Amino acid sequence: MTLVNTVTALYVQKGGVYFGLDAVDPWDEERDARRYAGPHPVVAHPPCQRWINLTFANFARWGGEHNRPGNDGGCFSAALGAVRRYGGVLEHPGSSHAWGHFGLLRPYGIGWCYQPDTNFISGRGGYHVCEVYQSAYGHLARKRTWLIYSGYNPPPQLCWDRTPGTHQVGFQDKRGKARNKKTLSTKEANASPLAFRDALIGLARAASHIEINSP
Repeated sequence: MTLVNTVTALYVQKGGVYFGLDAVDPWDEERDARRYAGPHPVVAHPPCQRWINLTFANFARWGGEHNRPGNDGGCFSAALGAVRRYGGVLEHPGSSHAWGHFGLLRPYGIGWCYQPDTNFISGRGGYHVCEVYQSAYGHLARKRTWLIYSGYNPPPQLCWDRTPGTHQVGFQDKRGKARNKKTLSTKEANASPLAFRDALIGLARAASHIEINSP
């Protein structure tokens, strides 16, 4: 018999890749992931639009409270709180300004980096961070991603390949039209490769204190 502990997926798209999976409880916009109160470890995808570099440029140009950097309605704070209390993993774009705002350790090098912090559940009281390329898991773009993990067990190793990707997200590539990579649609850019989704679910399950037995 195999014991598989339930994982909660926060801030996910309705009907998306986290729906229809055994022992995965998806929270889409209608359920309001800010209200999650446990008890299961989480995979958290809080909105990133107010934490990326473009937000600062838009706010400087257009102003408006809705454009203010960090004004995400408390989504990142709630997601971080869930990871702290219940364990699991949170993902955000590489170089997310949320890391500095919340005083989190920035990933460095290749692999997991550990930071002691008694606010996080852990046998040692701390959390791990890393940077991965989603292209290593099948995404068409490089898509640098930062992860923060908290749990009763050390995080499993991930795929650390630095695959450049065949497409780009947005228009950061300014080498000229003939040499630019093809740009993904917003839907394609936001989609999580199934292999990456499975890796995040594996991290959340590893965070639990429940022992998982092999069949």
